Amino acid sequence: MEKKNHFEVLRALLERRDYHALQAILAEENEVDIAEFMEELTTEQATVVFRTLPKELAAEVFSNLSPENQEAILGAATDQELSAIVEELYVDDAVDMLEELPANVVKRVLKNARPETRRLINQFLNYPENSVGSIMTAEFMDLKKSMTVAEAIAHIRRTGEDSESIYTCYVTDNARHLEGVITVRELLIARDEQRVEDLMETDVITAETTEDQEAAVGRMMKYDFISMPVVDTENRLVGIVTVDDGMDVMEEEATEDFEKMAAMAPSEKPYLKTSAFTLARHRIMWLLVLMISGMITGGILGRYEAAFSAMPLLVTFIPMLTDTGGNAGSQSSTLIIRGMAVGEIQLKDFMKVFWKELLVSMMVGVILSTVNFVRLIITYPGSEMIALTVSLALFVTVLLAKTVGGVLPMAAKLFHADPAIMAAPLITTIVDAISLVVYFNIASVLLPI
Repeated sequence: MEKKNHFEVLRALLERRDYHALQAILAEENEVDIAEFMEELTTEQATVVFRTLPKELAAEVFSNLSPENQEAILGAATDQELSAIVEELYVDDAVDMLEELPANVVKRVLKNARPETRRLINQFLNYPENSVGSIMTAEFMDLKKSMTVAEAIAHIRRTGEDSESIYTCYVTDNARHLEGVITVRELLIARDEQRVEDLMETDVITAETTEDQEAAVGRMMKYDFISMPVVDTENRLVGIVTVDDGMDVMEEEATEDFEKMAAMAPSEKPYLKTSAFTLARHRIMWLLVLMISGMITGGILGRYEAAFSAMPLLVTFIPMLTDTGGNAGSQSSTLIIRGMAVGEIQLKDFMKVFWKELLVSMMVGVILSTVNFVRLIITYPGSEMIALTVSLALFVTVLLAKTVGGVLPMAAKLFHADPAIMAAPLITTIVDAISLVVYFNIASVLLPI
């Protein structure tokens, strides 16, 4: 059955108030699909559906709902229901939820949590924003190195239900210092009498609680980890970052980079849930900066007004030059920004990038200027010098545009700015000014103006 038709069946049951049948169907559904269904309902209907769900499934569905629906459900919940929701959520999911809710709702949620849960949540909320500590979970599987394989597997079976991930187990001492890691696969294929100490990997790659989340997740993806241990300054294991949280971070960072590359301030909410006023506020500042920067181009054109008067044909080639230069620069900046984002390009590669972009720009520039020269000779017979002027200006423009587009993102990183701001809009504005200066200076030398 198609998802849309399936949702219609569920909606019909809800409208008929056949909650018994609705509960029976939802109990077999995936939590993500249930959350998607609830997002299409009114707040009142979503609350009713949520109350029909079994306790454990309800918590999983809740963590997949939008902050608006989470707030509505919490507002309608009794203190007993509120306590059940918080206790069933993994700590990192509870923290993500609370960070999006108003202060009065957060206060009520914490009031109804068990003391230990409240302490953990408050600890997580105190970590800096965008730090590893703010996205980690405290529910992990820990073992002791003195355990035998049989004891370790028995421990996993006994306590694994409360852990967010059991694929990788972490070996700690009595003071919770991290001593090693071992996978469940390694335990399953080992002999029962072998000790964890003899099987564990002691060279452990970790993240620190205050480390930037993007850097830690990048390292996690580099080594293809399903989860990565998080330690404090004394190497005590305090949590883990799981791959699902890592993917959320990468999605957030990619979205933020795309918005910056389009000359917009990053938005915290999805497009359809962001007001028109907020969208305008996020866009206007960069548009003002680019508009004022664009006035430089107007000033350059005014300076060479005499050249227009002497040879009006020159004006017709300006759009082609500026557009080609902007496109060339954007190609380079996009590739470099992407390379820096995934860790492929480092600051130490500055000269390598410079020379590579210079070589690429020379090859591209020769081809473009040659094609342009032939086209102008055919289109404007007898205007060989104009064709030479425009083609030479095109070659130099592409040369400079690609070099600038490749180097500026790295320069931004050098000065601790986000390389994403050196993207298409800003590069295009800079290259427009450069191309006009190059064009009219070459024209002044080669043509009688």
